[in-house]
Amino acid sequence: MLNLEQQIFKQIEKSKNILIAFSKNQDGDAIAAALALLTLLKQEGRSVSIAGQTVQENNLFSFLPNYTVIEKSLSNLRRFIVSVDISQAKISQIKYAVENNRLDFIISPSEGWFKAEDVNTRAGEFRYDLIITIGVNELESLGAIYDQNIEFFYKTPIINIDNQPNNEDFGQINFVDLNAVALSEIVFYLLKNYRPELLSGDVATCLLTGIIQKTKNFKSTNLTPRTLLASSELIAYQARREEIITHLYRSRNIKTLRLWGKFLSHLHAENNESLIWSKLTAKHLREAEASLKDLDEVVDELIINIPRASLVVVFYEKSISETELILYSLKNIDALDILKEYAFQGNGRLATAIVKQDLETASTMIIPELKKKLEKLGA
Repeated sequence: MLNLEQQIFKQIEKSKNILIAFSKNQDGDAIAAALALLTLLKQEGRSVSIAGQTVQENNLFSFLPNYTVIEKSLSNLRRFIVSVDISQAKISQIKYAVENNRLDFIISPSEGWFKAEDVNTRAGEFRYDLIITIGVNELESLGAIYDQNIEFFYKTPIINIDNQPNNEDFGQINFVDLNAVALSEIVFYLLKNYRPELLSGDVATCLLTGIIQKTKNFKSTNLTPRTLLASSELIAYQARREEIITHLYRSRNIKTLRLWGKFLSHLHAENNESLIWSKLTAKHLREAEASLKDLDEVVDELIINIPRASLVVVFYEKSISETELILYSLKNIDALDILKEYAFQGNGRLATAIVKQDLETASTMIIPELKKKLEKLGA
């Protein structure tokens, strides 16, 4: 009987067109791991695409190989086929015309004639015959990529690669390693066991980027010997560590620095610094010329400098009567469980919810609740 790794390799080898997808609430680790897998499969000569809904052109990880080929949506997933029975007639000419939002095919026979029953239509096969998800705990977390193509995801085999304890095991093959610190660590060992000769400098650079991002440049408290071993092996495979460090930690743009200032000016610490929170308004973002997506870099810096933090919470004023709650969870605390009373979305590491309260009321109401939850968890 094949083990899980062998099943993954066998499924990949028999597939003609592969789609790699990651969550719309992705972190750098998921992007890097997905790009590493894409790059290796391309080197192997396979037809493979990659999709993630919220990827930005100027993302912190845009220096990685093949980043520019990430698609934000899925197009041309399936062909529509019109068939004509030509057993009773011979074709002389075929034309088409478009008029009033209608496509007409004009078929001129050289012999015989066509009847309405000679024509039938059908949907063709899907463009991809295998989906590999990276860091996706449930299919809904793919966002519009899933919502707009539900039939495709239910009719196509899925390899589900993850390290989250709340993964729903939605794939035909579920490779969920709860002991792995980073998704890139999982993918590294999979690829090493599959085709180690294809672990090029580009592939290794993607994987080391994911590990460095997830461990905050090897400063996180959940760092393991296995993660360090993987990192040293990736450097031996020509991973470009200096390039990674330069892009992740030595090239902060002015927008991030301005947002960092706004964030710090409203920073609070609770429960012996296990709960860190701040408030932001639309005005703050305008003044910083930044977006909420830029918060990821700010929070990364915060996590490095406050190692006791278990939760980082941002209250963002969407309107006078509506506040967005953004919760970054650390140290194996499930963000979705923390926000289960609210209409949340996201995954175990990053969840968001909309609270129908103004900014001050929302923070005053929710912070005591979060403190109590952390106390119950012993964090």
